[in-house]
Amino acid sequence: MGSVSVSDLKANLSRYLREVRRGGEIQVLDRGNPIARLVPPAIVGDSHRERLISAGVLRPGQGDSAAILQEPPLELQTSISEALDLDRADRL
Repeated sequence: MGSVSVSDLKANLSRYLREVRRGGEIQVLDRGNPIARLVPPAIVGDSHRERLISAGVLRPGQGDSAAILQEPPLELQTSISEALDLDRADRL
């Protein structure tokens, strides 16, 4: 999703509308704060998940996810607290 200031949107409205017609989304900023979003009518009302799928950002899973819960947990060589201590050691 692209972002554009209100003044740039006014100056180049046709260009941004073409982008939205092709399926893009434009976030409108007023002094750096988001105030609106231009989206094609086909995706207004769709769920966030469906929009991510249609944009190619999210790929829906396949199969039975409940089967994962039946598998035993991974055997780790170290404890989670030791791994966190090691990861955070350079920040102390």
